[in-house]
Amino acid sequence: MNEMKNDFIAIVNLIQQSRENALRKVNEELILLYWNVGKYISEQLESQKWGSSYVDELASFISNSCPEVKGFNRRGLYRMKQFYETYKNNEFVSPLVTQISWTNHLLILSGTKTDEERAFYMHLCIRERYSKRELQRQLDSGYFERYLLSAGKLEPVPIPSTISNNFLDTYVLEFLGLSDKFSEFEFKKAIIANLKDFILEIGKDFTFVGEEYRVMVGNSDYYIDLLFYHRGLGCLVAFELKIGAFKPEHLGKMNFYLEALDREHKRYNENPSVGVILCASKDDEVVEFALSRSMSPTMISEYSLKLIDKNLLRLKLHELAEMADFNQLEDEG
Repeated sequence: MNEMKNDFIAIVNLIQQSRENALRKVNEELILLYWNVGKYISEQLESQKWGSSYVDELASFISNSCPEVKGFNRRGLYRMKQFYETYKNNEFVSPLVTQISWTNHLLILSGTKTDEERAFYMHLCIRERYSKRELQRQLDSGYFERYLLSAGKLEPVPIPSTISNNFLDTYVLEFLGLSDKFSEFEFKKAIIANLKDFILEIGKDFTFVGEEYRVMVGNSDYYIDLLFYHRGLGCLVAFELKIGAFKPEHLGKMNFYLEALDREHKRYNENPSVGVILCASKDDEVVEFALSRSMSPTMISEYSLKLIDKNLLRLKLHELAEMADFNQLEDEG
């Protein structure tokens, strides 16, 4: 019976994969259509062959000729023109445009300012398979700016490939809906209740393992607040939640947990466990001192319960750029 069920599951998987491939092909054709229409309009207007009423008259003609076709009104045609003109000379982005939906393209075009930012979100959409809601949330929360600030660099790596690149310096947890005062227990329960949104924020490569995860050392039991598995890194990731500022002793406790995980819970084919101490605030100098002699792969991250002003994040990026320029001048001098 189990063998028959496995066969049935395999067939269902084939059906689902075929449907996904078909939808992907439809999306590719649709994006190429919008690209080619945008290119045609752009080139015609650039040649000054037609006047400013060209797009209006084209929209009216399409509406009369193909009344069943949607999206080719004046606004839609100008969006196609913008889409083509934004990416036509970008050799790094052009191969990606057919891999995400038109809705997500429109969100990226309206919610970003630079080629680097647009490429970053396109890579994220492809890797994380963002829905419209998920992408809008990442744009609103300044994910791009927070990623650059966490990496301490101005040129983003589109697909994080190292441990540090898979974690942010600041996590935005506005979806928790916590009051001004709450306990660590309430903090943890709010995350569990909003686990889908929490995984969206920390990354979809995370798979939840458990809360209050028990590790036994000697004759005593110890409990890790939240335990995840990261598919990309191939390791367990322990989260410790702190409602106050980071303290050096938090690191000692995390090191203890990671050692217990690696000795008793890590499988032979998995990489060493990683820790994340998620605290309300941190002093960077204290963090630097605490980590300077630690060999443990632990990240110290802050959390915010409100969306961070993107202008403030961009100001911090500007300060980072100025500091980089200053350091380069000093090196050259």
